[in-house]
Amino acid sequence: MDSFSTLIRTASHEQHVEAETSTFMSDLLGGRLGVDAYARYTEQLWFVYEALESGTQRLASDPVAGPFVRPELFRLAALERDLAHLRGPDWRSTLAALPATRAYAERIVACARDWPAGYIAHHYTRYLGDLSGGQIIRDKAEKTWGFTKKGDGVRFYVFEEIPNPAAFKRGYRELLDAVAVDDLEKQRIVAECKRAFALNTSVFRGLGEEFPLSA
Repeated sequence: MDSFSTLIRTASHEQHVEAETSTFMSDLLGGRLGVDAYARYTEQLWFVYEALESGTQRLASDPVAGPFVRPELFRLAALERDLAHLRGPDWRSTLAALPATRAYAERIVACARDWPAGYIAHHYTRYLGDLSGGQIIRDKAEKTWGFTKKGDGVRFYVFEEIPNPAAFKRGYRELLDAVAVDDLEKQRIVAECKRAFALNTSVFRGLGEEFPLSA
């Protein structure tokens, strides 16, 4: 029988590919969009991580979600440095969430508040994705827009407190495998993972509408 971490990875594979191959992301990574599109994407990430990290104090003592609350993963401070670099010191005054981003953030907050096992699904899809595919985005952003390597503008993708991402991801999968919930709840978590990817894809769709490439 497959482990829970394998189950999650395989069950959400289709949605994962769909999110990664969205038109907006393809255009962004292909260097066909300007730095403004990258900055706008970074703004959307701020809302998502604010939702993920604002409830962590309460979740830290939760028997199911608690083990996943790892300060070395937190991204909000790095995002804020990136936004100050991209948008200037007054970045907060122009910060605006797309409707899709608002829906995504609200779902994370609802899970954190009412269903900690569901919160794990969002935690997994975001942080493990950042540790993996995020490095491709960082590399492209540095080359395309001339950011200092691992410096302001791409700090979101730099996990300074995780020297060995491969080992960290192994440990994370072990945490998933050890989640103390029954099979029905595991199925619900898998379904929430799929929902997380779908919400993320909606954000990309919204960004794609804001930054259409002229035909």
